Amino acid sequence: MRSVVRPELSANVLRYLHRRQHRANEEHAAGTLEVDTAWRGACQTKSLRSVRATLKQMAGGRERCMYCSASAGTDIEHYWPKAAYPEHMFQWPNMLLCCTGCGRDSKGSKFPLDGGIPALIDPSVDDPWQFLDFSPITGILFPLVDSGGRTTTKGEKTVELLKLDRRDAVNIGYKRSFRRIKRAIDFSLNEGAPDSAMLIETLMDADEHGLLGWFFRGNGVNETPLADLRRKHPELWEACQQAFQYV
Repeated sequence: MRSVVRPELSANVLRYLHRRQHRANEEHAAGTLEVDTAWRGACQTKSLRSVRATLKQMAGGRERCMYCSASAGTDIEHYWPKAAYPEHMFQWPNMLLCCTGCGRDSKGSKFPLDGGIPALIDPSVDDPWQFLDFSPITGILFPLVDSGGRTTTKGEKTVELLKLDRRDAVNIGYKRSFRRIKRAIDFSLNEGAPDSAMLIETLMDADEHGLLGWFFRGNGVNETPLADLRRKHPELWEACQQAFQYV
């Protein structure tokens, strides 16, 4: 799972979303709101097509799901599910891009809360690697355990809800990204004077799952190639950390 940066929408699109949300709120208060009908109608408009295009740009060139990063993002996902929380239906900060496996098959209308606060990672707000860890051997994502042996509710609920530890195709993809990234770092370490720009570009091409965040901000910093990179090429390490602080 990777962090994604949410850009501003155009003023016209934001006004459209505001109008649609205002209408939805009024219909909801009157008991006449048909959530699916309202959403399907909006999706046919130029404004929602613009929203979808922006979400695809946020997801990167491969347009991957913002939850699992393994499959193509095909649907506009409502972080707060629109059926249960129609007051968030047309709010831009509530929209993500996700695959069928995460959105329809796993999350659906389920939305865990912890004291009224969302207990699901929002990759446009949260750094996923503050809550998740990764096993290079199995490719499984699991809740991050702190030095006291505790896991966060957000890490636990995200893994549980999206089945990140039980989806073989997802886990295999993560392992492949890990191997590509490790090979690129090992190759650089064997060079006499590795070039930072070339390494950064190679690592970006190698990473299809947001694992650079795990390598440079999460527990991946303890993996052997990263420890060697820090020790042998501290300036190169710092350049990579700066480049990958938001991936």
